[in-house]
Amino acid sequence: MAAQYKDYYQSLGVPRTATADEIKKAFRKLAREFHPDVAKDKKKAEEKFKEINEAYEVLSDADKRKKYDELGANWKSGAEFRPPPGQGGFGGGQPFRGGAGRGGGVEFEFGGTGFSDFFEQMFGAQRRGGMGGGRGGFAGEQMGEPSRDIEGDIMVTLEEAKAGSVRTVTVRHENRTDSQQVKIPAGITEGQKLRIAGRGEGGGDLYLRVKLAKHPDFEVDGHNLIHELELAPWEAALGAEIAVPTLDGKVNIKIPAGTASGQKLRVRGRGLGKTGDLLVATKIVVPAKISDAQKKLWEQLAKESKFNPRD
Repeated sequence: MAAQYKDYYQSLGVPRTATADEIKKAFRKLAREFHPDVAKDKKKAEEKFKEINEAYEVLSDADKRKKYDELGANWKSGAEFRPPPGQGGFGGGQPFRGGAGRGGGVEFEFGGTGFSDFFEQMFGAQRRGGMGGGRGGFAGEQMGEPSRDIEGDIMVTLEEAKAGSVRTVTVRHENRTDSQQVKIPAGITEGQKLRIAGRGEGGGDLYLRVKLAKHPDFEVDGHNLIHELELAPWEAALGAEIAVPTLDGKVNIKIPAGTASGQKLRVRGRGLGKTGDLLVATKIVVPAKISDAQKKLWEQLAKESKFNPRD
């Protein structure tokens, strides 16, 4: 069950030499364009959103990007992919193969997790050690197949993490496909594991590691969401009322006069789960270009002001 190679740089529309900032900027632009909440064709947008999220998951992580880049120029978009020895999967260049029974193990792939088979083979799925009585059965199963747990990743959007949801996840084994309804509880956080009993190998369990989908407007800190709000110097100095995004739509917040860059304003109850808040991190931005009239006003302000941040 070889997977199709994914060109993550192409997905984000950036060259392989792109900097971290360029990759982040490209992701945010595409994520805003294809976020299912704003796109007209929601089904198409959902698939594209997953694609760019997966690409950003890899290219924004230095270790994952290095591992991905080591595939080299021989791997081209559309080519069948099997992990090189020692990378991803279970070694030996074979996808998801290992364990006992049937001369070397049972292959498996995931469906419905939000990640491609390529991602799972490179970065996701793995077996956990485990012993069990196994299952009686036919042919290779007559000797008893040891129970083994399976781990994989599941991409959970912030909207799902806030409100909870139910997803259908499939595990495609060598000779069968298991489907399971998976409940994603409200307030779930990055790295938590969802346990589905008996859906591993030989009666073992399936564990799905939660990977929160990246969002163009928010960073995640536990149950809190962080939104960076750019302010003009006069907004920070004089105060203002500004609409900021939340997962439930925009809300107006008051910027106190004298707000400093880097200050965090808390909007309670607008994070993940029952305890999460939205933290609005302020960033004062100075205009890159100013007119002659504006320059005179800045010069007048500098002359009149007795404030010196270095004092």
